[in-house]
Amino acid sequence: MFDHIPLERPATPLLDSVNAPADLRQLDLAQLPELARQLREFLLYSVGRSGGHFGAGLGVVELTIALHYVFNTPDDRLVWDVGHQSYPHKILTGRRERMPTIRQAGGLAAFNSRAESEYDTFGVGHSSTSISAALGMMLAAQQLKVDRKVVAVIGDGAMTAGMAFEALNHAGGTENDLLVILNDNNMSISKNIGALSSYFARMWASKPYNILRAGSKKVLSALPPIWDAAHRAEEYMKGMVSPATIFEELGFTYFGVIDGHDLKGLVDILHDIKDLKGPRLLHVMTRKGKGYLPAEADPFGMHALNKMVPQAEKAKAAQDSTPTYSAVFGDWLCDMAASDPALMAITPAMGEGSGMRRFEAEFPTRFFDVAIAEQHAVTFAAGLACEGLKPVVAIYSTFLQRGYDQLIHDVALQNLDLLFAIDRAGLVGEDGPTHAGSFDLSYLRCIPNLIVMAPSDENEARLLLSTGYYHEGPAAVRYPRGRATGITLDATLTAVPIGKARKVREGRRVALLAFGTLLAAARTAAAELDATLIDMRFIKPLDEALIVELAASHTLLVTIEENVVSGGAGSAVNELLVKRGITPRVLNLGLPDRFVDHGRPQDLLSACGLDAAGILHSTRERLAQIS
Repeated sequence: MFDHIPLERPATPLLDSVNAPADLRQLDLAQLPELARQLREFLLYSVGRSGGHFGAGLGVVELTIALHYVFNTPDDRLVWDVGHQSYPHKILTGRRERMPTIRQAGGLAAFNSRAESEYDTFGVGHSSTSISAALGMMLAAQQLKVDRKVVAVIGDGAMTAGMAFEALNHAGGTENDLLVILNDNNMSISKNIGALSSYFARMWASKPYNILRAGSKKVLSALPPIWDAAHRAEEYMKGMVSPATIFEELGFTYFGVIDGHDLKGLVDILHDIKDLKGPRLLHVMTRKGKGYLPAEADPFGMHALNKMVPQAEKAKAAQDSTPTYSAVFGDWLCDMAASDPALMAITPAMGEGSGMRRFEAEFPTRFFDVAIAEQHAVTFAAGLACEGLKPVVAIYSTFLQRGYDQLIHDVALQNLDLLFAIDRAGLVGEDGPTHAGSFDLSYLRCIPNLIVMAPSDENEARLLLSTGYYHEGPAAVRYPRGRATGITLDATLTAVPIGKARKVREGRRVALLAFGTLLAAARTAAAELDATLIDMRFIKPLDEALIVELAASHTLLVTIEENVVSGGAGSAVNELLVKRGITPRVLNLGLPDRFVDHGRPQDLLSACGLDAAGILHSTRERLAQIS
């Protein structure tokens, strides 16, 4: 058990001898507990150096070792869900010494990546995909006549998403030998573990039992009443000591609950069920943050760890009272809820990250965390809106993509009155492209009935959130991750005229049209260029009159957005001008037509030409072309 993060690299001689799973499989079973101890200590050290997710990884140290010990990876396929828990997997698969580079530019990815290692069989980042992908791999092996085992590891939180059950339903109805491991870390489902359930789990997994069961089925199936009675008795026994019924009904043979920190027990049961036929589900109970006292005591708060920094930097950061955009939203939500009892707040498992904990405490009967179920969150909000309530759906940009059909079909088509508060818009930095909000302006502005806004600072965020809330119909406000600007907030809940931009600076020749928080960088460039600067506020509807006026009075219009150029806010400006028969010179600046890798947000923006220097350079280059 560890109670602190090692600042110096710990001595891990046994771990250092494992450079690939093939090395691990050369160890004696008796050596594995010491390997687990060293792996856990090294994980604490490396995440302390880099920051990142580690609570889930600490909880699956023994499971990861057991899987690579029993299965012939990478020939056998191991598919992790989400990737939060895959740091031990990375360490054991040849990436140990590169772990301190994780989430940094040029370093390891925050999640599993097929481009990074042959052991990363499927790229992840969003939850609940593992069973679907693993089933595809299993059926592909059958088609190709390849003798291969396929294992999906999914957490209990990811099992709350409908996609996981869609995959289970499909897998249970096909002839396949897929093994699903449900990692239950007490975050959502069954806590039924003990000597009795462990005993029955081992019994059900044993070869003698399964040989006897198969033989009995062959004999008794000729006598349907007797076979049905025997089968029901077995199911009742499983139901008494484990949550097996739902999985058995979906066509899986269920084994569990197993202690996920008992290495010998894990290795034994994996050996026992490895060659069994048909879809199987092994239910493993683990402890999130296992082995690190602070994480065990606070598994939610210690889900991830910030990079360990020197005391001077830590003191400076502690003095920074600038709120995050998430906190600004959370305070606005509480203020608006106090003024309107119809407000209902909904989140698909993003309450903490979206700044909603204060709201949950102050308005518990009006707060709904629907778990990792983005599609349900959107349609649930639509149902509330149908009855005259005013839902506010707090969701990350990258995860709203998963509820896109519901946004169109269940909300916009019916023109329902609700507000989407879209966090993590634009580049999120170290988490990389799986979590970047690069596409929301493109996929939102094409939807009828929906108004779309992007605030330039935290006070604008309050104004536009209020504007969207008071609007009778669907509205969306998108804002970035991280700290805001530190300006004074207007405490009132005031709306602005819909579709009206704000002129920040009067200039000549060039007009910079900034959508969102890149206004700060554009302000610096505008001063250098003596350019007009506009805080556009609205992507839909645009301030058409102002854009037409600027096109007539300026040589060059420059649109600036932290969204892909394709189909984004700049494209909306282009379309407007074409519709009006105006052919001015326009430069669209935004994210490139590629997935932007992980790194520090300011470095990524600079690389994309979206910092002040980049905006200035691109504008001057275009001016030179048209002079």
